Amino acid sequence: MDDLNKWRLVLGGNESDGTGYSLSGTELQMDKTLEALYDSEKKGGLGASSPNVSRWLGDIRTFFPASVVQIMQRDALQRLNITQMLFEKEMLENVEPDVHLVATLLTLKHAIPDKTRDTARQVVKRVVDELLKKLTQPTLQAITGSLHRSIRNRRPRHNEINWHATILKNLQHYQPEYKTIIPETRIGYGRRTTSLKDVVLCLDQSGSMGSSVVYSGIFGSVMASIPAIKTRMVVFDTAVADLTEELKDPVDLLFGVQLGGGTDIQAALSYCQQIITRPADTVLVLITDLFEGGADDKMRKRATELTAAGVQVIVLLALNDDGAPAYDHGNAQFLSNLGIPVFACTPDKFPDLMAAALSKQDINNWAAREDFILKK
Repeated sequence: MDDLNKWRLVLGGNESDGTGYSLSGTELQMDKTLEALYDSEKKGGLGASSPNVSRWLGDIRTFFPASVVQIMQRDALQRLNITQMLFEKEMLENVEPDVHLVATLLTLKHAIPDKTRDTARQVVKRVVDELLKKLTQPTLQAITGSLHRSIRNRRPRHNEINWHATILKNLQHYQPEYKTIIPETRIGYGRRTTSLKDVVLCLDQSGSMGSSVVYSGIFGSVMASIPAIKTRMVVFDTAVADLTEELKDPVDLLFGVQLGGGTDIQAALSYCQQIITRPADTVLVLITDLFEGGADDKMRKRATELTAAGVQVIVLLALNDDGAPAYDHGNAQFLSNLGIPVFACTPDKFPDLMAAALSKQDINNWAAREDFILKK
């Protein structure tokens, strides 16, 4: 496709498009799918007809790559409010699954008809499986590597010796006549009979946090599989729910979330205070835009108490790829003044963030090195 064709498709073909170019064949069909969505007010759009929507879903999958299809589906849901896309089995089978679609499904899950519920669950499972495949190994590598380094000791038993690290440490003691290294210093990994660190993911499930909820559920499930970490998952709106038992199945966990409620951050932090038994060895990741529906002073008091007790508190304004979110600047400033890092994090950096937190690095410095803008 040459540049003139592309501009014609972008501009929409009205008298003012300036190209004077007529489309034909496949390009004309592509133009009609774009027109149905982006010129809907002038052209009548997709209408309320399920066959029209189903046909349109099939067309965009035919003419555009998956990344573009996901954007067009998202635009259709937002611009045209085509919720029937999610209420018909045939349509759900034709959609291109992505994180945003999953967030929409979770928001509307109670309205989805029984006949479509299994299909909706399969759509969620497809996205979850793809994310697990993509994110599990980096998360395990970053976190377990950090934990191994944190428990390195100089007096290991024989079966605890880290031979690679020991050899590197003692290269200067190589004995040519014996063709061997004398390990004057032994480095090993200590025995881990219990979890070394506790992690609490405290997740705002208000409607604005949709894609962050999906990613948090995935990461929570992966971290729950690491024996050296005790991971808890707490979600909240105006009520608080502990979904820790669901971490073994991220699909069940996500369907246990109720997106779209209000926000009571202080109640969530109060619950977290009750379940934290080892403050000095606990990382609390609060994922919220900090718009408190309750009393700001109570929320700030809870955060102050947690920090004073030795809990490493981190506030993520978002955990997604969507860019800078709207957030409460006053609460962000207060928490930042307490020394609590406050920033938005992308999913690809979350494993490294947790590794840094578990090894008690300065997260403000880490975020600055990674070019995350600290919110104040």
